[in-house]
Amino acid sequence: MNIDQRNELLYQSLEHEIGGVKVYETALQCVVNGDLKEEWEKYLRQTRHHVEVMQSLCKQLGLDINTQTPGRAVVRQNGEALVRAMQAARQAGKPEAAQLVACECIVLAETKDHADWELIGQCADAAEGKERDALLQAYQQVEDEEDEHLYHTKGWCRELWLESLGLPCELPPPEEVRKVKTAVAAAKAETESLARRH
Repeated sequence: MNIDQRNELLYQSLEHEIGGVKVYETALQCVVNGDLKEEWEKYLRQTRHHVEVMQSLCKQLGLDINTQTPGRAVVRQNGEALVRAMQAARQAGKPEAAQLVACECIVLAETKDHADWELIGQCADAAEGKERDALLQAYQQVEDEEDEHLYHTKGWCRELWLESLGLPCELPPPEEVRKVKTAVAAAKAETESLARRH
């Protein structure tokens, strides 16, 4: 394994989790649906914990959590762009539209987050000894929550769009109701939901 690149992944992942806190804080200023608000409040708490997990992981691997890299700077800029997009949508004065923008921003953020944690899991598989233990422990603490964040929010985004289009929708979305945590389960929930509507 390329340790320098693994470290880059960890620095970017830490930065992304830090930015994720800001993304959820901003999204909560845009949310209209009460069930979605509860969901995002939970995800904000979990994301704050994910920052702590990443900081601990970096320290266990001898990394300075304040190290800045070009890739980390890009991740920070992407997070800031998502926050600005939500703020602009909120200022436009259409609460439901701002909620949709927030939902889309979270899907974008959680897609990167989910990919990072999958890669951290691959790093754990390739590592040995204490490094493997540290990576695996962090991965096991976070991965299921990241799956939920991505698949549930994608469901919310789809159903809120359908609602805005005046088309049949399910709120909360089937991914939420079924508490899916895998891509297969999310696809099945969506497919069955669409079949019920037609």
